[in-house]
Amino acid sequence: MKSTGAQTSEPAAVIVLAAGAGTRMKSTKPKVLHEVLGLTLLDHVLHAASDLNSKKTLVIVGHGRDQVQEHLAKAHPAVVTAVQDEQNGTGHAVKIALDALGELTGPVLVLAGDTPLLTTSDMQLTLDALAGKSAAVLTAHLADATGYGRIVRNASNGFEKIVEHRDATDSELLLTEVNSGVYAFDAKLLRESIAKLTTNNSQGEQYLTDVLGILRSEGHEVSAIATSEENILGVNDRRQLADAGAILRNRINNEWMMAGVTMVDPNSVWIDRTAVLESDVTLLTNVSITGASTIRGGATIGPDCSLHDTVADHCATVIRTTSNGAVIGEGANVGPYTYLRPGTVLGAGAKAGGFVEMKNANLGVNAKVPHLSYVGDATIGEGTNIGAATVFVNYDGQEKHHTQVGSHVRIGSDTMLVAPLVIGDGAYTAAGSVITEDVPAGSMAVGRARQRNIVDWVLRRRPGSDSAKAALADSSHKNSK
Repeated sequence: MKSTGAQTSEPAAVIVLAAGAGTRMKSTKPKVLHEVLGLTLLDHVLHAASDLNSKKTLVIVGHGRDQVQEHLAKAHPAVVTAVQDEQNGTGHAVKIALDALGELTGPVLVLAGDTPLLTTSDMQLTLDALAGKSAAVLTAHLADATGYGRIVRNASNGFEKIVEHRDATDSELLLTEVNSGVYAFDAKLLRESIAKLTTNNSQGEQYLTDVLGILRSEGHEVSAIATSEENILGVNDRRQLADAGAILRNRINNEWMMAGVTMVDPNSVWIDRTAVLESDVTLLTNVSITGASTIRGGATIGPDCSLHDTVADHCATVIRTTSNGAVIGEGANVGPYTYLRPGTVLGAGAKAGGFVEMKNANLGVNAKVPHLSYVGDATIGEGTNIGAATVFVNYDGQEKHHTQVGSHVRIGSDTMLVAPLVIGDGAYTAAGSVITEDVPAGSMAVGRARQRNIVDWVLRRRPGSDSAKAALADSSHKNSK
């Protein structure tokens, strides 16, 4: 067998194939942009490849190219793209990539953009298997190999060729070792061999797999190295997307538990790959932590919480809460049935209690909004208590207005604070008030009508009713006569 002399395992280039239409997804979105655990399918592949220190990374785009290129420009600005206008096969796609990359020397790694379970270790395993060979292919043994290209080995168990499922003979269809779609090639030999590809197959396409057969026919050695079945699973439809999500969830949860996070029921916990947790975090049942969320040590989240782009500081407690873009301070308490919207910041020891909604609001140290209140566009000082059923009336129908509440203020229950408004330090408002003017520090604001009792109104207007009968029977009514 000929040797290529390629000894290094650090790739000269990584090529990711992401031009396919993904028709089985039944979506207007390109398949590789569908998300699982906080990243697109393509993101997962590129993040795994990023640890290989490749000199160049190129993504082949085609279907939905504008969407894919726009995403790459934001999420992976160092990655370059090349366009496959007509999907004439994987071999054709790699030829376009090589033309775009220019002269290369050393290993070239080729990946599929719809394999989110593929790990950096799998990629490195394939590169390592290339040493001294012309090419290497990553394989796996599947219980059901339907649809996959089969790995055909020779009498000495060496790699012979790959046969696509639709081109396989009956005996070849019985083989369980399959092609993962992950390859490593010597760049020079790849360029030479790809120029020899034909379309003599059932699809009329240029198969990249045929490059391996060409190399073997010319006396070059090809490696076939196996990994676990789940690592190579691709995503072609929504069911497979869900399957990949469940596997990734388990992997991510296992990583966090090994890092010191407690999970009461890991199967009910979903954590995006983009989230960060510290040791001694406790996650109770039915918890979703997504986006750029950070949960610091000692915090307890759950049950029944959905936190997106949220920071929960040390020893915070969050129960039955939906939070989007909020910061929950050290030792703060949130919930149950609480909604924290973007721009909300809770200071250390603060409380946003049951059935409270907050938006663009800053709640000071040890301040409390215990229950049944809406706080929007407000700043609340330390030690202040907001009584039940208080509403910060921040919207006049056209513009939002801000309310400033000082420190150690006591807002009475069922108060309407009509912004713009300033409540001074140490001030009080009477329960049931509508406050429309600023309240000086240390003052009591009363904004309600004087109570007036209309005696015997029920007896006159509702005679014979249960209420009237009760009133007549009441001793206080009798004594008033």
